[in-house]
Amino acid sequence: MLNTEQLHEFKTMLDERYAALREEIRQDLLESEDQHFIDLAGQVHDIEEESVATFLVDLEHAINGMHINEVRDIDAARLRMQMGSYGRCSDCGDEVAPERLRAYPTAKRCRRCQENYERTHAGNATPSM
Repeated sequence: MLNTEQLHEFKTMLDERYAALREEIRQDLLESEDQHFIDLAGQVHDIEEESVATFLVDLEHAINGMHINEVRDIDAARLRMQMGSYGRCSDCGDEVAPERLRAYPTAKRCRRCQENYERTHAGNATPSM
């Protein structure tokens, strides 16, 4: 079980990453996505360059989506902290190794269960674009 010092360490990590993500998302939203496309489109001269410009705009949307998903994961980890289940595997109930949490503070599964989850859910991911 995680001690108070470890919980504080992970809470700090989550809070710092949360603030950084919120700022990245805020900055991205402040920049007009349509303006990016207009700027890129004004620089293209043929269909191939237009395709690249469209891809870059789509890539920016995908990155923003990944940031938003990470914010949700952080919110879920914070909720697990409040409920006293942070650091416990959501599948088997065993402890999630502190080393794993240091590398991935939003981890909700132990390594064994995560590997099993990835094996059994491979190919079930839906593309975001």
